[in-house]
Amino acid sequence: MNTSVDGPGGGAAAKTAVRDRLLTERRRRPLAAQVAHAHDLAAALLATPEVARAATVACYVSSAGEPGTGPLLAALADAGRRVLLPVLLPDNDLDWAVHTGPDDLAPARYGLLQPVGPGLGPDAVATADLVLVPGLAVADDGARLGRGGGSYDRALGRVPLGTPVWVLLHPEEVGVAVPTEPHDRPVTGAATGDGVVRLPR
Repeated sequence: MNTSVDGPGGGAAAKTAVRDRLLTERRRRPLAAQVAHAHDLAAALLATPEVARAATVACYVSSAGEPGTGPLLAALADAGRRVLLPVLLPDNDLDWAVHTGPDDLAPARYGLLQPVGPGLGPDAVATADLVLVPGLAVADDGARLGRGGGSYDRALGRVPLGTPVWVLLHPEEVGVAVPTEPHDRPVTGAATGDGVVRLPR
């Protein structure tokens, strides 16, 4: 059982070491495997009761190396779901806008793509019935390792208790010992091409 790690062995320095290892492993993944996983991930999520009953899903546009969200975003739109995508603000907080298709995306900082439609405000994430977030790994107790910018920790602080919050990962990134800090926000599940693992929060 791999839970979060805090105390002398945790913190920022430990996170950096784990991030470096996981990012190196992601860079080694063959393109064909990444494409196949993106389609498997979409199918796994669409098969869940949480997606079936969700009117609004908060998601994101994947960047290089991350589990691909392109097929998922298309599938959610085809299923009639309202999809909110993040818009990175100057202070690294997240605004949210409705996704209307791939043509509404524009380049942003850090190589991200984000919608160009009107922002709904940082609190809009609280209206989602399911929140899907990026990450590098998750521990068995729900501790999530992100990229270190803190954007999602701030956003998840606005999500009501009881709303499912799932991190999208590759299968081997689930059940990893994750260093934590006091500001870190846990997630309630991890979704991979193999399915969804529901976690304590």
